[in-house]
Amino acid sequence: MGVRDAARRSGLIPRRFRSGDKASHELTYWRDRKREQGDLERGNVHYEWVFTEHFGIPREFYAGKRLLDVGCGPRGSLEWASDAAERVGLDPLAREYQRLHSRAHSMSYVTGAAESIPFPSAHFDVVSTFNSLDHVDGLGRAVEELTRVTRPGGHLLLVTDVNHPPTPTEPQSFSWEVLDRFTSLGWRVIARRDYEQPEGNMLHNLRDAPRYDHSRPGGRPGLLSARLERFARP
Repeated sequence: MGVRDAARRSGLIPRRFRSGDKASHELTYWRDRKREQGDLERGNVHYEWVFTEHFGIPREFYAGKRLLDVGCGPRGSLEWASDAAERVGLDPLAREYQRLHSRAHSMSYVTGAAESIPFPSAHFDVVSTFNSLDHVDGLGRAVEELTRVTRPGGHLLLVTDVNHPPTPTEPQSFSWEVLDRFTSLGWRVIARRDYEQPEGNMLHNLRDAPRYDHSRPGGRPGLLSARLERFARP
């Protein structure tokens, strides 16, 4: 079950939320997972598969590259990328998440928001955002910052829910056209897959969910997965 599912079960689906509410709900979710599951690191085994097989990228592609995972959560999403030159997890709750770790992680954690990423322009070769774009407070600014910190010719790996009602932790609700925000800033979509959105874990859905049937009436929730490349400067 994801954070949004827990929020739905609690009956908390108002239209607007304060950032403090969002942080409180997010931390409560992960503290509950730790109590239920023990080591949160045991849940990071799917990340290497997403970064490689799911997106059709060989592991060797990441060797020597600078990686940034925005909205990384506490599980250690880049622990697998031992050949990368730099691997950073960015999250507003990074400090609190580190307190949930059962052991030291090799990746770095930086406290910060997607709307104001504390790194120089064009610093990263690969930027990822999995189940985090709909968590931001300012969608337009977040897209601009994801673009700014990616070098020309660099890649963005995006997995996000679409067409879901707002929740305390996921206040943004957008449609499949969210990719237009990226292409308008000079991104090229290399690959895209649209999935139906059953309840449950997002990473599991990338393996098991059926492809989204766009011929059916629109507006129902779905899962968007896309790999984009930032245009190189001439």
